[in-house]
Amino acid sequence: MGISIWQLLIVLGIVILLFGTKKLRNIGGDLGGAIRGFKKSMNEDDKKDDSPGTIEEESDAKAHEAGAEEKPRDKSHS
Repeated sequence: MGISIWQLLIVLGIVILLFGTKKLRNIGGDLGGAIRGFKKSMNEDDKKDDSPGTIEEESDAKAHEAGAEEKPRDKSHS
């Protein structure tokens, strides 16, 4: 009950008639460029995440150091 190969070919033929092969080629090239750009940015993000000393780690370390430097308060002043 799914879509047969003949139905797919008819739909493909109608799309080619409506848009033309040149426009479809341009759309395919644009889509390929977008996918390449997306993959490139994902690889750059992975490299940044793997590098030591990220901003989050530095802020966590500073917060931990600040917490260790605090002295306990004297409760007798209440």
